[in-house]
Amino acid sequence: MEGSTSTSASTFFHDFLHRMRHPASLDLVRAIKSFIVSFSFYPPKPENDGKRVQDFFLSMEVTIRDHPLWANATEDDIDCAMEGLEKYILTKLFARTFAASPEDAKIDNEISEKICLLQTFLKPEHLDIPPILRNEASWLLAEKELQKINAFKAPQEKLLSIMNCCRVINNLLLNAAMSEHVPAGADDFLPVLIYVTIKANPPMLHSNLKFIKLYRRQAKLISEAEYYFTNLVSAKTFIADLNAKSLTMDEIIFEESMQAARLTSRVSSVKPSTCQASQQGKNDGSFSKKMHLKRDDTGVFQVLQHETNYPYTEAKGEELAVEDVDILLNYYKDLVAKYTILCKAIDCLSVPEKEPLLHHLEMQGAGSLFSQHNKINTNTNDQTISETPR
Repeated sequence: MEGSTSTSASTFFHDFLHRMRHPASLDLVRAIKSFIVSFSFYPPKPENDGKRVQDFFLSMEVTIRDHPLWANATEDDIDCAMEGLEKYILTKLFARTFAASPEDAKIDNEISEKICLLQTFLKPEHLDIPPILRNEASWLLAEKELQKINAFKAPQEKLLSIMNCCRVINNLLLNAAMSEHVPAGADDFLPVLIYVTIKANPPMLHSNLKFIKLYRRQAKLISEAEYYFTNLVSAKTFIADLNAKSLTMDEIIFEESMQAARLTSRVSSVKPSTCQASQQGKNDGSFSKKMHLKRDDTGVFQVLQHETNYPYTEAKGEELAVEDVDILLNYYKDLVAKYTILCKAIDCLSVPEKEPLLHHLEMQGAGSLFSQHNKINTNTNDQTISETPR
Protein backbone atom coordinates (compact mmCIF):
# COMPACT_ATOMS: atom_id res chain seq x y z
CA MET A 1 0.00 0.00 0.00
CA GLU A 2 2.81 2.44 0.84
CA GLY A 3 4.14 2.00 -2.65
CA SER A 4 0.88 3.13 -4.20
CA THR A 5 0.58 6.47 -5.94
CA SER A 6 -1.49 9.38 -4.68
CA THR A 7 -3.99 8.57 -7.48
CA SER A 8 -4.50 5.07 -6.05
CA ALA A 9 -4.88 6.49 -2.55
CA SER A 10 -7.56 8.84 -3.86
CA THR A 11 -9.36 5.89 -5.48
CA PHE A 12 -9.34 3.97 -2.19
CA PHE A 13 -10.69 7.02 -0.37
CA HIS A 14 -13.56 7.52 -2.82
CA ASP A 15 -14.41 3.81 -2.57
CA PHE A 16 -14.57 4.15 1.22
CA LEU A 17 -16.86 7.19 0.96
CA HIS A 18 -19.07 5.34 -1.53
CA ARG A 19 -19.53 2.44 0.90
CA MET A 20 -20.27 4.85 3.75
CA ARG A 21 -23.23 6.20 1.75
CA HIS A 22 -24.82 2.75 1.68
CA PRO A 23 -27.80 2.41 4.08
CA ALA A 24 -26.17 -0.63 5.67
CA SER A 25 -23.23 1.51 6.86
CA LEU A 26 -25.35 3.65 9.20
CA ASP A 27 -23.83 2.08 12.32
CA LEU A 28 -20.30 2.75 11.02
CA VAL A 29 -21.11 6.35 10.13
CA ARG A 30 -22.52 6.96 13.61
CA ALA A 31 -19.46 5.47 15.29
CA ILE A 32 -17.08 7.57 13.16
CA LYS A 33 -18.98 10.83 13.71
CA SER A 34 -19.26 10.16 17.43
CA PHE A 35 -15.50 9.65 17.65
CA ILE A 36 -14.77 12.88 15.76
CA VAL A 37 -17.15 14.92 17.92
CA SER A 38 -15.65 13.47 21.12
CA PHE A 39 -12.32 15.17 20.33
CA SER A 40 -13.84 18.59 20.96
CA PHE A 41 -14.49 17.62 24.59
CA TYR A 42 -10.78 17.42 25.49
CA PRO A 43 -7.87 19.88 25.27
CA PRO A 44 -5.13 18.90 22.79
CA LYS A 45 -2.63 16.40 24.18
CA PRO A 46 -0.73 14.97 21.19
CA GLU A 47 0.46 11.70 22.75
CA ASN A 48 -2.95 10.96 24.31
CA ASP A 49 -4.72 11.97 21.10
CA GLY A 50 -2.47 9.68 19.08
CA LYS A 51 -3.23 6.71 21.31
CA ARG A 52 -6.99 7.38 21.10
CA VAL A 53 -6.84 7.47 17.30
CA GLN A 54 -4.74 4.30 17.09
CA ASP A 55 -7.12 2.46 19.45
CA PHE A 56 -10.08 3.58 17.35
CA PHE A 57 -8.44 2.26 14.19
CA LEU A 58 -7.94 -1.15 15.82
CA SER A 59 -11.53 -1.37 17.00
CA MET A 60 -12.88 -0.22 13.63
CA GLU A 61 -10.80 -2.76 11.76
CA VAL A 62 -12.46 -5.53 13.76
CA THR A 63 -15.88 -3.99 13.08
CA ILE A 64 -15.25 -3.65 9.34
CA ARG A 65 -14.06 -7.25 9.04
CA ASP A 66 -17.35 -8.43 10.55
CA HIS A 67 -19.53 -5.97 8.64
CA PRO A 68 -21.90 -7.15 5.86
CA LEU A 69 -20.55 -4.53 3.44
CA TRP A 70 -17.20 -6.32 3.54
CA ALA A 71 -18.48 -9.87 3.45
CA ASN A 72 -16.01 -12.09 1.59
CA ALA A 73 -13.57 -9.17 1.37
CA THR A 74 -9.87 -9.83 0.79
CA GLU A 75 -7.09 -8.47 3.00
CA ASP A 76 -6.44 -5.80 0.37
CA ASP A 77 -10.08 -4.75 0.53
CA ILE A 78 -9.90 -4.39 4.31
CA ASP A 79 -6.64 -2.50 4.02
CA CYS A 80 -8.13 -0.10 1.47
CA ALA A 81 -11.10 0.51 3.78
CA MET A 82 -8.78 1.29 6.68
CA GLU A 83 -6.74 3.66 4.49
CA GLY A 84 -9.94 5.45 3.57
CA LEU A 85 -10.99 5.61 7.22
CA GLU A 86 -7.62 7.01 8.30
CA LYS A 87 -7.73 9.75 5.66
CA TYR A 88 -11.31 10.67 6.54
CA ILE A 89 -10.69 10.81 10.31
CA LEU A 90 -7.46 12.81 10.13
CA THR A 91 -8.77 15.19 7.47
CA LYS A 92 -11.70 16.03 9.74
CA LEU A 93 -9.45 16.32 12.80
CA PHE A 94 -6.51 18.00 11.06
CA ALA A 95 -6.92 21.44 12.65
CA ARG A 96 -7.21 19.76 16.05
CA THR A 97 -4.29 17.35 15.72
CA PHE A 98 -1.64 18.96 13.48
CA ALA A 99 0.91 21.24 15.21
CA ALA A 100 -1.40 21.17 18.22
CA SER A 101 1.03 22.66 20.74
CA PRO A 102 2.85 26.03 20.71
CA GLU A 103 6.08 24.13 21.34
CA ASP A 104 5.71 22.34 17.99
CA ALA A 105 5.34 25.66 16.16
CA LYS A 106 8.39 27.01 17.98
CA ILE A 107 10.51 24.02 16.95
CA ASP A 108 9.28 24.30 13.35
CA ASN A 109 10.36 27.94 13.20
CA GLU A 110 13.75 27.27 14.78
CA ILE A 111 14.55 24.46 12.34
CA SER A 112 13.32 26.42 9.32
CA GLU A 113 15.33 29.51 10.30
CA LYS A 114 18.47 27.44 10.88
CA ILE A 115 18.06 25.76 7.50
CA CYS A 116 17.73 29.18 5.86
CA LEU A 117 21.09 30.15 7.35
CA LEU A 118 22.75 26.88 6.32
CA GLN A 119 21.47 27.21 2.75
CA THR A 120 23.70 30.25 2.22
CA PHE A 121 27.00 28.38 2.57
CA LEU A 122 26.62 24.61 3.15
CA LYS A 123 28.08 22.46 0.37
CA PRO A 124 28.03 18.67 -0.27
CA GLU A 125 31.68 18.32 0.72
CA HIS A 126 30.87 19.64 4.20
CA LEU A 127 28.76 16.49 4.70
CA ASP A 128 31.39 14.24 3.06
CA ILE A 129 29.10 13.42 0.14
CA PRO A 130 31.29 11.81 -2.56
CA PRO A 131 31.38 13.51 -5.99
CA ILE A 132 29.69 10.57 -7.71
CA LEU A 133 26.52 11.22 -5.68
CA ARG A 134 26.38 14.94 -6.44
CA ASN A 135 23.60 14.79 -8.99
CA GLU A 136 21.73 18.09 -9.07
CA ALA A 137 18.87 16.74 -11.21
CA SER A 138 18.17 13.86 -8.82
CA TRP A 139 18.52 16.13 -5.78
CA LEU A 140 16.07 18.62 -7.24
CA LEU A 141 13.52 15.86 -7.86
CA ALA A 142 13.97 14.58 -4.29
CA GLU A 143 13.56 18.14 -2.94
CA LYS A 144 10.30 18.65 -4.85
CA GLU A 145 8.87 15.41 -3.46
CA LEU A 146 9.81 16.34 0.09
CA GLN A 147 8.32 19.82 -0.25
CA LYS A 148 4.94 18.25 -0.99
CA ILE A 149 4.68 16.94 2.57
CA ASN A 150 2.81 19.99 3.84
CA ALA A 151 0.26 19.94 1.01
CA PHE A 152 -1.57 16.91 2.43
CA LYS A 153 -3.68 16.33 5.52
CA ALA A 154 -3.67 12.52 5.59
CA PRO A 155 -0.72 10.82 7.32
CA GLN A 156 -0.31 8.21 4.58
CA GLU A 157 0.01 10.92 1.90
CA LYS A 158 2.54 12.86 3.95
CA LEU A 159 4.50 9.66 4.44
CA LEU A 160 4.31 8.91 0.72
CA SER A 161 6.00 12.26 0.03
CA ILE A 162 8.88 11.21 2.28
CA MET A 163 9.12 7.80 0.64
CA ASN A 164 9.14 9.24 -2.88
CA CYS A 165 11.94 11.61 -1.86
CA CYS A 166 13.96 8.79 -0.31
CA ARG A 167 13.40 6.48 -3.27
CA VAL A 168 14.92 9.08 -5.58
CA ILE A 169 17.98 9.21 -3.33
CA ASN A 170 18.13 5.42 -3.07
CA ASN A 171 18.01 5.08 -6.87
CA LEU A 172 20.84 7.60 -7.10
CA LEU A 173 22.93 5.46 -4.75
CA LEU A 174 22.11 2.28 -6.68
CA ASN A 175 23.03 3.85 -10.03
CA ALA A 176 26.29 5.16 -8.60
CA ALA A 177 27.09 1.74 -7.15
CA MET A 178 26.43 0.05 -10.50
CA SER A 179 28.65 2.48 -12.37
CA GLU A 180 31.44 2.01 -9.83
CA HIS A 181 30.81 -1.74 -9.52
CA VAL A 182 30.64 -1.51 -5.73
CA PRO A 183 27.81 -2.23 -3.24
CA ALA A 184 25.48 0.67 -2.52
CA GLY A 185 26.65 2.28 0.73
CA ALA A 186 23.95 2.68 3.37
CA ASP A 187 26.26 5.18 5.10
CA ASP A 188 25.93 7.52 2.11
CA PHE A 189 22.13 7.65 2.27
CA LEU A 190 21.71 9.80 5.39
CA PRO A 191 24.21 12.56 4.40
CA VAL A 192 22.48 12.96 1.02
CA LEU A 193 19.07 13.04 2.73
CA ILE A 194 20.33 15.70 5.16
CA TYR A 195 21.60 17.84 2.27
CA VAL A 196 18.37 17.41 0.29
CA THR A 197 16.35 18.35 3.39
CA ILE A 198 18.40 21.52 3.85
CA LYS A 199 18.01 22.44 0.19
CA ALA A 200 14.25 21.76 0.30
CA ASN A 201 13.53 23.28 3.73
CA PRO A 202 10.10 21.60 3.85
CA PRO A 203 7.52 23.64 5.78
CA MET A 204 6.77 22.60 9.36
CA LEU A 205 9.11 19.62 9.21
CA HIS A 206 8.96 18.79 12.90
CA SER A 207 5.15 18.95 13.06
CA ASN A 208 4.76 16.82 9.94
CA LEU A 209 7.03 14.11 11.29
CA LYS A 210 5.28 14.14 14.66
CA PHE A 211 1.88 13.98 12.95
CA ILE A 212 2.90 10.91 10.94
CA LYS A 213 4.34 9.17 13.98
CA LEU A 214 1.22 9.74 16.07
CA TYR A 215 -1.51 9.19 13.51
CA ARG A 216 -0.24 6.88 10.77
CA ARG A 217 -1.62 3.41 11.48
CA GLN A 218 1.10 1.54 13.30
CA ALA A 219 0.61 -1.53 11.11
CA LYS A 220 1.67 0.57 8.11
CA LEU A 221 4.68 2.29 9.64
CA ILE A 222 6.93 -0.73 9.06
CA SER A 223 9.52 -2.07 6.64
CA GLU A 224 10.53 0.39 3.89
CA ALA A 225 8.22 3.11 5.24
CA GLU A 226 9.71 2.85 8.72
CA TYR A 227 13.28 2.90 7.37
CA TYR A 228 12.79 6.05 5.31
CA PHE A 229 10.74 7.77 8.01
CA THR A 230 13.37 7.02 10.67
CA ASN A 231 16.10 8.40 8.43
CA LEU A 232 14.25 11.68 7.94
CA VAL A 233 13.71 11.95 11.70
CA SER A 234 17.48 11.45 12.08
CA ALA A 235 18.13 14.10 9.43
CA LYS A 236 15.88 16.57 11.26
CA THR A 237 17.64 15.87 14.57
CA PHE A 238 21.05 16.27 12.93
CA ILE A 239 20.07 19.65 11.46
CA ALA A 240 18.56 20.88 14.72
CA ASP A 241 21.77 20.03 16.62
CA LEU A 242 24.18 20.90 13.80
CA ASN A 243 27.34 22.81 14.67
CA ALA A 244 30.88 23.09 13.31
CA LYS A 245 31.85 19.71 14.77
CA SER A 246 29.03 18.07 12.81
CA LEU A 247 30.64 19.07 9.51
CA THR A 248 33.92 18.77 7.69
CA MET A 249 34.47 22.50 8.10
CA ASP A 250 36.73 24.77 10.10
CA GLU A 251 34.97 25.98 13.24
CA ILE A 252 35.92 29.64 12.72
CA ILE A 253 34.72 29.60 9.12
CA PHE A 254 31.47 27.95 10.22
CA GLU A 255 30.79 30.59 12.87
CA GLU A 256 31.65 33.44 10.52
CA SER A 257 29.41 31.95 7.81
CA MET A 258 26.52 31.63 10.25
CA GLN A 259 27.05 35.20 11.47
CA ALA A 260 27.11 36.53 7.92
CA ALA A 261 23.92 34.58 7.14
CA ARG A 262 22.22 36.00 10.24
CA LEU A 263 23.21 39.51 9.22
CA THR A 264 21.84 39.02 5.72
CA SER A 265 18.65 37.58 7.19
CA ARG A 266 18.19 40.57 9.50
CA VAL A 267 18.77 43.08 6.72
CA SER A 268 16.31 41.33 4.36
CA SER A 269 13.60 40.94 6.98
CA VAL A 270 12.99 44.66 7.60
CA LYS A 271 9.26 45.11 8.13
CA PRO A 272 7.27 47.80 6.32
CA SER A 273 5.68 48.86 9.60
CA THR A 274 9.11 49.57 11.12
CA CYS A 275 10.10 51.93 8.36
CA GLN A 276 6.69 53.53 8.22
CA ALA A 277 6.43 54.04 11.97
CA SER A 278 9.77 55.84 11.98
CA GLN A 279 8.32 58.40 9.59
CA GLN A 280 5.27 59.30 11.67
CA GLY A 281 5.07 62.29 14.01
CA LYS A 282 8.07 64.10 12.51
CA ASN A 283 8.39 67.78 11.73
CA ASP A 284 7.91 68.85 8.13
CA GLY A 285 11.40 70.34 8.04
CA SER A 286 13.24 67.33 9.48
CA PHE A 287 15.72 65.29 7.48
CA SER A 288 13.50 62.24 7.84
CA LYS A 289 10.79 63.96 5.80
CA LYS A 290 13.21 64.05 2.88
CA MET A 291 13.47 60.26 2.82
CA HIS A 292 11.04 58.05 0.98
CA LEU A 293 10.20 54.34 0.99
CA LYS A 294 10.64 52.06 -1.96
CA ARG A 295 9.65 48.38 -2.17
CA ASP A 296 12.19 46.06 -3.76
CA ASP A 297 11.42 42.88 -5.76
CA THR A 298 11.26 40.74 -2.62
CA GLY A 299 8.66 42.94 -0.95
CA VAL A 300 11.14 44.37 1.54
CA PHE A 301 10.98 48.11 2.23
CA GLN A 302 14.26 49.92 2.17
CA VAL A 303 14.99 53.52 3.10
CA LEU A 304 16.42 55.22 0.05
CA GLN A 305 17.66 58.65 -0.87
CA HIS A 306 19.75 59.60 -3.89
CA GLU A 307 19.84 55.86 -4.75
CA THR A 308 21.81 54.93 -1.62
CA ASN A 309 20.95 52.54 1.19
CA TYR A 310 22.61 54.87 3.72
CA PRO A 311 20.69 58.15 3.42
CA TYR A 312 22.50 59.96 6.24
CA THR A 313 25.86 60.11 4.47
CA GLU A 314 25.10 63.59 3.10
CA ALA A 315 23.11 64.84 6.12
CA LYS A 316 24.07 67.75 8.36
CA GLY A 317 23.60 67.81 12.10
CA GLU A 318 20.95 70.52 12.08
CA GLU A 319 18.90 68.47 9.61
CA LEU A 320 18.53 65.47 11.95
CA ALA A 321 15.54 64.96 14.20
CA VAL A 322 15.40 63.03 17.49
CA GLU A 323 13.40 60.35 15.74
CA ASP A 324 16.33 59.73 13.36
CA VAL A 325 18.55 58.36 16.15
CA ASP A 326 17.13 54.82 16.15
CA ILE A 327 17.41 54.50 12.37
CA LEU A 328 20.92 55.96 12.39
CA LEU A 329 22.00 53.52 15.13
CA ASN A 330 20.71 50.57 13.09
CA TYR A 331 22.72 51.73 10.07
CA TYR A 332 25.79 52.06 12.27
CA LYS A 333 25.40 48.52 13.64
CA ASP A 334 24.88 47.19 10.13
CA LEU A 335 28.04 48.85 8.84
CA VAL A 336 30.15 47.69 11.81
CA ALA A 337 28.95 44.10 11.40
CA LYS A 338 29.71 44.10 7.67
CA TYR A 339 33.08 45.76 8.22
CA THR A 340 34.04 43.20 10.89
CA ILE A 341 33.11 40.24 8.67
CA LEU A 342 34.98 41.71 5.69
CA CYS A 343 38.10 42.38 7.79
CA LYS A 344 38.11 38.78 9.03
CA ALA A 345 37.75 37.56 5.46
CA ILE A 346 40.67 39.74 4.31
CA ASP A 347 42.82 38.49 7.21
CA CYS A 348 42.38 34.93 5.92
CA LEU A 349 43.89 35.84 2.55
CA SER A 350 47.55 35.47 1.66
CA VAL A 351 49.64 38.59 0.96
CA PRO A 352 49.51 38.14 -2.86
CA GLU A 353 45.72 37.86 -2.61
CA LYS A 354 45.35 40.85 -0.29
CA GLU A 355 47.32 43.39 -2.31
CA PRO A 356 45.11 43.54 -5.45
CA LEU A 357 41.98 43.51 -3.29
CA LEU A 358 43.18 46.41 -1.13
CA HIS A 359 44.26 48.27 -4.23
CA HIS A 360 40.78 47.83 -5.71
CA LEU A 361 39.15 49.01 -2.47
CA GLU A 362 41.46 52.03 -2.41
CA MET A 363 40.36 52.93 -5.91
CA GLN A 364 36.77 52.79 -4.63
CA GLY A 365 37.61 55.14 -1.78
CA ALA A 366 37.60 52.56 1.02
CA GLY A 367 41.08 51.17 0.72
CA SER A 368 42.73 53.37 3.34
CA LEU A 369 40.44 52.08 6.06
CA PHE A 370 41.17 48.42 5.28
CA SER A 371 44.86 49.11 4.71
CA GLN A 372 45.01 50.64 8.17
CA HIS A 373 43.27 47.59 9.61
CA ASN A 374 45.70 45.33 7.77
CA LYS A 375 48.70 47.34 9.02
CA ILE A 376 47.46 47.14 12.61
CA ASN A 377 47.06 43.38 12.33
CA THR A 378 50.49 43.01 10.76
CA ASN A 379 52.13 45.10 13.50
CA THR A 380 50.30 43.15 16.17
CA ASN A 381 51.44 39.88 14.66
CA ASP A 382 55.03 41.12 14.41
CA GLN A 383 54.96 42.21 18.04
CA THR A 384 53.56 38.87 19.12
CA ILE A 385 56.30 37.02 17.23
CA SER A 386 59.03 39.24 18.67
CA GLU A 387 57.76 38.69 22.20
CA THR A 388 57.62 34.92 21.79
CA PRO A 389 60.48 33.22 23.71
CA ARG A 390 63.03 31.70 21.38
